[in-house]
Amino acid sequence: MHTPDLHTLRKQLDEGSTDALTLLDQALAAARSPRCAHAFVSIDEPGARAAAAARTGALAGLSVSVKDLYDIAGQVTSAGSVVLADQPPAPVDAPAVARLRAAGAALIGRTQMTEFAFSGVGINPHHGTPANVAMAALDPAAPACVPGGSSSGGAVSVAAGAAVAALGSDTGGSIRIPAALHGLVGFKNTQALTPAAGSIPLAPSLDTVCAITRSVRDAVLLHEILAERIVRLDAVPLAERRFAVVRTLMLDALEAPVAAAFERALETIAQAGAQIEFIDLPLLDELPRLTQDGGLPAAESWAWHRELLARDGARYDPRVAARIRRGAAITPEALAALHAARADWIDRMSAALAGFDAVLSPTVPMIPPPLAPLLADDAAFFEVNARLLRNPSVVNLLDGCAISLPCHAPGTAPVGLMAWSLGGRDDRLLSLALQLEAALKPARESAR
Repeated sequence: MHTPDLHTLRKQLDEGSTDALTLLDQALAAARSPRCAHAFVSIDEPGARAAAAARTGALAGLSVSVKDLYDIAGQVTSAGSVVLADQPPAPVDAPAVARLRAAGAALIGRTQMTEFAFSGVGINPHHGTPANVAMAALDPAAPACVPGGSSSGGAVSVAAGAAVAALGSDTGGSIRIPAALHGLVGFKNTQALTPAAGSIPLAPSLDTVCAITRSVRDAVLLHEILAERIVRLDAVPLAERRFAVVRTLMLDALEAPVAAAFERALETIAQAGAQIEFIDLPLLDELPRLTQDGGLPAAESWAWHRELLARDGARYDPRVAARIRRGAAITPEALAALHAARADWIDRMSAALAGFDAVLSPTVPMIPPPLAPLLADDAAFFEVNARLLRNPSVVNLLDGCAISLPCHAPGTAPVGLMAWSLGGRDDRLLSLALQLEAALKPARESAR
């Protein structure tokens, strides 16, 4: 069933065909339904009702969920962990939360996540893992599938109709992965455009504050709110765009549904007149060197967690703790060398991709896999986690911008198309993403 996007609901409010409190009642019912089991850490009905009744700002009192990574005044920020559960409530909102509140968002609740945001799968052994809503809709009798992470609850809240948008974060794909696995839109902006203050860090060099939405136009609006800036959309037609498709790494080992949907998307984009060039990008062969011993996420998370791990490590998710502890092997000198190597790699990547409007890739190489095997088998978990993070994490290392939008046919497993570019090209990327979405929609529907 199609769920209206934020813009559509706001138009209905303006026309008087519905009201914000009715929409909030529907959102609350969805949040408390079996579809959202384990998706929310807490629900703030009184606060959401007050915002919906006021119906002010660009978000007009519509429901928005907040990842349990961000401070909300008067609430405990636990980052999906039991280790922080006894911390004092936050005294003030994180800037991102404050900006949503100022725009009139009805902050419906805090959403579940991978502990400390350290996984692309979305599993949380402390509080339970939300099941993939899109896959459940295809076959309610099938085993539960992976939601994607780390913003797992956020994606589920949007896909299930509990929120029109979800505030999340993206360090290696944590917005784009769950968006792709749910047939939603996930936009990762250039990191510096949105403030990360008031959130639990994973890797400050990579952490990006951003959102999951139901459409690209909603992604534009949420970015404008979170970044406090106006997106300048350009008028360059799709027929004058030049895209790269990187063969190196990005197209390796694609599952058949992903390969078919991606190929169909490229054909549609080419038929619209866009220039598509398949290129090799040997610079991606340097990724193992740049991610050795866990790279920046391991090194920077170890710096934040080392004392907490020493004191309370037995209560961490063992898989998360293991990934953080890898950072102990990275000396300060090695970390400084890694930052220098990354800066040099970004310069060379920027030169290699300078002539393209964007790069097109599958967001992830697989459709949502069954959840149960990954709960019990560490080897299976880490293999799937690595595959999910492979493509999107390149953009974080590049300090670029990227958007995942659905490219699968309705009634089939979700597949995300990722358009990505260099840092600072956010407005161009959002402009062409609107065009890609418009071009792909009829093609997706005709491929039923």
